[in-house]
Order: sequence, then structure tokens, then C-alpha cells
Amino acid sequence: MVSATKGFEAMPSQADRGYSRPTSDIGARKADHLDLCEGDEVGFRSTTTLLECVRFLHQSLPELSSDEVSTEVELLGRRLRAPIVIAAMTGGHERAATINRSLATIAQQRGYGFGLGSQRAMQHDQTMGWTYRVREWAPDVLLLGNIGVVQARETATRDLESLVNDVGADALCVHLNPAMELIQSDGDRDFRGCVQTLTRLCNELPFPIIAKETGNGLSPQTIEKLVRAGVRYVDTSGAGGTSWVGVETLRAQGTARSTGNRLWDWGIPTASSIHYAASASLTTIATGGIRSGLDVARAIALGARASGIARPLLQALARQGEDGVRVYLDEVVHELRSVMLLTGTRSVEDLRHAPRIISGELEKWIAAWQVRA
Repeated sequence: MVSATKGFEAMPSQADRGYSRPTSDIGARKADHLDLCEGDEVGFRSTTTLLECVRFLHQSLPELSSDEVSTEVELLGRRLRAPIVIAAMTGGHERAATINRSLATIAQQRGYGFGLGSQRAMQHDQTMGWTYRVREWAPDVLLLGNIGVVQARETATRDLESLVNDVGADALCVHLNPAMELIQSDGDRDFRGCVQTLTRLCNELPFPIIAKETGNGLSPQTIEKLVRAGVRYVDTSGAGGTSWVGVETLRAQGTARSTGNRLWDWGIPTASSIHYAASASLTTIATGGIRSGLDVARAIALGARASGIARPLLQALARQGEDGVRVYLDEVVHELRSVMLLTGTRSVEDLRHAPRIISGELEKWIAAWQVRA
């Protein structure tokens, strides 16, 4: 088994890494993404998730023992010990294989879900498939495959089914990333036919399709299109966590770099996206700036089924190895359990209905739009 218990080598500075170099090589791009996301340069600059606008009412008489609190949930037919998915990060590079195997091992040990990074590199070069195959290390986890909606548009349904089956995934995340692609030097520029593609996949593939944003959140209008296409599962990946526009901006040159700097904070905050998706009765995985058990609890209170965590775990793995990731996740779950006891909620389902106050900017985002299911 490949292990990262000793962590990775210290990350060089941005200048030392030599960014602002466009490349059409997918593996090199994936390596750049890992380098950048292991640091703190690619977070949103001023936009927050707005999860801080959700406040629970403290219960001084919870009438609960901590032993009675259960964090178990069901997601996509799999039972998770806590509403946590180690969210999509990487693949298509030798270093990515080590990361995927380490994190998938932890997901197996802790009973969490696990998401693969974009399998586009595997599409282009089948010899890269081994960097995504983690079933040997995680035979029982909820495993999510991943492909871009533009790539899915250009791929036959049977080939997408093979892509998912090859890694033994339970579902396919189809990621939506126009903002990121516009800044990427060799990114996609034609986003026509994507709704039709999602309709095709929902109708023809034998496993669930999860529409997944990539750091810019889901609007009510997008959600309406997803519902009409037959999508029943979404991953918010809202603004406030990692800015993938920012990631590509640090790799860009000229006009794209200037545009990326201006659009660095572009997007819909995670909390707003959760509300919009849950209001449309979509099963929602809340990602985008989830950093703590309190964040997980707030996301669930807004209607999420589970929450995904990505960059904080990559950073913990790089700095403290697998043990650092375990400690981080144990703290998240302990904090979630504490919030549940202090709100008098015995189960995650009870937590969804815990008394709460929504205030500030989030209240404005909620009031501004009414999602039609």
C-alpha cells in the first residue's frame, strides 16, 4: 500500500514553482493544481461561504447522553458513519495516485465517502487509470467518479459507463466549471448542449448522476435546468472555499490573468447554493469551504444530506501525513457531535430541523430568489 504518513516535501514559493506557464499537458496541469492547493494562495479573497450566518439556538436541557448521538447517514444507497465525503481532488499523475490511495484508505477506515478527481486524464490516456483505482484500498466506501460536462457531451454513453465501471465507482459526478475553463489557457469555450448531455446521462446510465460545480456555486436558474434534465443529486462546491478561478489565474498569462484576478471571488456562496438546491428537493452534498464540524452542522441545517471536504485534507496530508488527516477528520466529527448534543438532536435528521437563526448576507441571498421545484 502506498502511504503518505510522512507528508510531502515542503511546497516551494509561487515564484520558485514558475507558474504563469500555460500547458496543454493534463498531467502537468494536475501537478500544478496540487502544488497550488497545498498552499493558502488559492482561497477566496473576500467572499465567504456565508455558513457563518447560520446560528443554532443553544439547548441547556438537551435531555441526551453523548452516547445517544448518532452521526450516521445514508447517501446514494451507502451507509456513512458521519455525513462526510472526502471530496474530489485529483488523478492523472503519479503523485495523485499516492494522494488518492492515502485518502481512500482513511475513508474506508472511518466510514466516509470518497470522490475522485476529474477522470479526463484517464480518458485521454488509459495508462493513467491506475492513479484513480482505489477499490483495493477502499472496498466498501461510497466512491464517486468524475468527468466534466463538456467532456461528457463529446463521449458516448457506453464509454462513460466503462469509465465509471473501470474504477468501481457507485455514481458519476459531472462537473460544471465554465468560470475555471475561461481562465485556463487551453480550457473549454463552448458550453452548448450541456443540459441535453445531462438529460442523456440521467436517462441512459445505470447509476446516479451528481451535478457538481467547481467553486462557483449553483444558482436557482441552474438548479431549475438540472431538475428538468432529470438530475436528482448535486454537489454545491460554492464560493468561499477554493477559488478554481484563482488556481487558473496563478497559471495564466496576459488578459486571462487580468480577468482571473477580477473574477477571483466570482460565484454563489456555499450556504446560498445549499438552500437553493435543498429547496428544489435535490439530494445535496455541501462542498466549498467546509472546514469544521460546525460548518457540517450548518450545511445540514440548510438542507444538505452530507458535506464534502477537500483542500484542508490535502493540506493536512502534505504537512502531517495520513495521521494529520485522521486527526483533522476526528476533530470535525467530534465538533459535529458536540453541536448535535448542544442542539438537543439525536440524529442527523433531527439536526435538519434544529431551531436556528439565519441572518446577514445569507438572509438576503435567500430572499432574493425563490426556487421552483
